[in-house]
This record gives sequence, structure tokens and C-alpha cells, in this order.
Amino acid sequence: MPLLGVNIDHVATVRQARRTYEPDPVWAAALAELGGADGITLHLREDRRHIADRDLRILRETVTVKLNLEMACNDEIVEIACKTKPDQATLVPERREEITTEGGLDLCRQREKVAAVVRRLEEAGVPVSLFLDPDPRQIEEAARLKVQAVELHTGRYAEARPGPAQLAELENLQAVAAVVRQSGLVLHAGHGLTYRNVIPVARIAEMHELNIGHSIVARAIMVGLETAVREMKRLVEIR
Repeated sequence: MPLLGVNIDHVATVRQARRTYEPDPVWAAALAELGGADGITLHLREDRRHIADRDLRILRETVTVKLNLEMACNDEIVEIACKTKPDQATLVPERREEITTEGGLDLCRQREKVAAVVRRLEEAGVPVSLFLDPDPRQIEEAARLKVQAVELHTGRYAEARPGPAQLAELENLQAVAAVVRQSGLVLHAGHGLTYRNVIPVARIAEMHELNIGHSIVARAIMVGLETAVREMKRLVEIR
């Protein structure tokens, strides 16, 4: 059954809306662990729109499960990652005007740039995952880079209307997941997954890790974070 990584970015988003000190994503991470999270995911963006350097620094000291840092191929952020040494760095594309990550890295166009960042991180002892669209060409490029894992972008599946359109996106995810496994890479997935659509993705063969944030934080507003994580954990583990 897949592991559940809980993305706490949106807790920091609420804090930054008032430029204050609460809610604290460090507290959120502790509650997520109590709820059964296998990992804590956070995205330190160039513009620091939610997660701040302070958050990463304290979380590295306090998180007792896997700490997964999402990050762009930005020199400043790479340097911070090399010093902080998260348990995993997930390289993602980043545009300042986007509300959330809009797609996967394009390795076919950016291979050399990504390769240089992968080398820097691995030399610092930080394992690397690449956030990629479910496209076999991208997986082939990832395999050439010899990274540890690939996280498939599940946005198109999550946004598709239930029925034939969503089923087609799920079938594509399943097919590309097989390519990931055949390439010797560890299979992760995430983006847009909710309590309503997560089970089919969690059941994909050899799915190792799912990273989910917005849906859990949205549910937590109603029921509390520990309960929200426990509920998602139960769905992820259904067979």
C-alpha cells in the first residue's frame, strides 16, 4: 500500500494571508504525523508565498517521518536544500504567476539544467524525485538521469469529469506507471487528489507514495487536521 505524504503548504498560505504567526505549519506537521502521515511535503518557492525559510529549518529539526522538499531548479533554493538536507527533494516547475504547480517538468527541453541540479543534490546526499506529466518520453529522460523516483502529475485525472474522460486519464496513469516501474524508478503520484478520487490512483500497481495537500487541509478546516489525515490514510490503504 502506498505511503501518504501530507503537503502543508496551504497551512502556511492561511498564515501568510495575514502576515502573522498562525496557523503554524510546524504544528500542522506534528498533527499530520499523529494522524498517520508517512511524510511531510513542503514547497519552498522562490517568492516565499507560503512556506518560509524558517519553516523548513524548524521542520528539518522536528519532523520524524520523511521530509520531502518540493523545489524549482533555482540556484538559491538548491543551495538551501544542499545545506538543509531533506530526506527527498522533488524537482518541480515553477512560475511566479501560477496559483499552483500547473504541470510536470519538461525534461525533453530542460534535461541539462535538471541534470546539473540532480548532480548537486545527490552530491550533497539528497535523493531526488522528479515531478513529471504522465508521458513515456519524460519517464525515459528521467531514467537516463538515474534519479531515485518519479512523481506522476495527476492533475488531468483529477480535473477530468467522472466517467469516460476520467477513466481514460486513469488508464493513461496506469500505463505510464508501468513504464516508471520498468525503468527501475520508484513510483510516486500527486496533485489534485481528493477524498473522492484517490482510491483508483492508490491502487495502481507498486504505487509507493502519494503526496496530497489541499484536500486534506480543506477537510481539516471542518474536522481537524489529525482526523483529516487519518481519513485520507484509510482511503490510501484500501485494497
